[in-house]
Amino acid sequence: MAVFTEVGFDPADELVRRLGLGALRELRGIEGGIENTNYFATTEQGEYVLTVFERLGFQQLPYYLCLMKHLAERSIPVPAPAADPTVVSGAIGVVAALGAQAKTQALKVPSIAPCALLHTLNGKPAAVVQRLAGKSELAPTAAHCAELGRMLARMHLAGRDFDRLQPNLRGLAWWNDTAPVVLPYLEASQAALLRGELAYQNHVAESSGYAALPRGPVHADLFRDNAMFATGVDGEFSDGQSSAPRLTGIFDFYFAGTDTWLFDLAVCLNDWAIDLPTGEHDASRADALLAAYATVRPLTGPERALLPALLRAAALRFWISRLWDYHLPREASMLKPHDPTHFERVLRQRARHPDALQMPISAADPTPALIPIFTSVEAPATAQTAAAIA
Repeated sequence: MAVFTEVGFDPADELVRRLGLGALRELRGIEGGIENTNYFATTEQGEYVLTVFERLGFQQLPYYLCLMKHLAERSIPVPAPAADPTVVSGAIGVVAALGAQAKTQALKVPSIAPCALLHTLNGKPAAVVQRLAGKSELAPTAAHCAELGRMLARMHLAGRDFDRLQPNLRGLAWWNDTAPVVLPYLEASQAALLRGELAYQNHVAESSGYAALPRGPVHADLFRDNAMFATGVDGEFSDGQSSAPRLTGIFDFYFAGTDTWLFDLAVCLNDWAIDLPTGEHDASRADALLAAYATVRPLTGPERALLPALLRAAALRFWISRLWDYHLPREASMLKPHDPTHFERVLRQRARHPDALQMPISAADPTPALIPIFTSVEAPATAQTAAAIA
């Protein structure tokens, strides 16, 4: 990611030694991104990524790091964070604080409970995680999307028993707070689109269908550059012959939170199954992703009905955040802000073509079923946004 905080070799070496990872051999900054400072760290024991967090604080980060550890322990390919052996964390710390009687009670760990996976560097929160094998695929095929769909469903199911709670900090409340900040930078048609879509999403969120959507920990930022793949060409398969892609890792969980699984799926569809120059829907990639997801976790009726609305919500979320980062940038030695107009295009396409998606309802029923274009809650806001979308 961008380097906001310059980290010296000696402080980084002291940290990795304390974590039992051996002496530091090489440290180099990672370009790209806009949220955190990241370095590749090579130690005597292997390859790691050192992250210094620029916006998230010590109270927010235990959720993300403990979620990564939780998923890694359930065979989801995520980078496992390195723990400080001198820190007592999580449920253990809560039990110790409450006494022996608490050991017989089922505990829900507060999101801000102490975490041995969270460290301090240059006065800021930091983490050290395993570096994943493979490489990101920035031009994914239907086969890549199918791999992602299966793993996304597995990840959702694996998170059901995660013991910390934290809302999606870039969810609807953040959109409502941030929209007035970016509106002065928009042209009239863009401002009308933003206001209308935000009103629509508030209306959807109040509906009974939305309340029925399954929820749990979500990644909420699983773009194509946040996943890693390997093939037989990369030498990752034992037979050395197959060229089929294999998903080897999912990373950058620092927008994760408790939200609807459907929103997470919509975020993926809006990146993996989109033509980047135009923002248009790519049917073959979308169908592959959705069908593969359904083989592991079939969507419920409310999810199938509200997927068009959540695709718009996911586009709105990233349009707002990119507007914020573009017009209100921070200093960074390697900062490359993303173009906000991309997700404006995606939002307009999703609103114009809500009936674009087809998907199998379940693994047992592979026949594509057209997702309903609108639910009863959508009608009041549809007319409101029509002029802005055109």
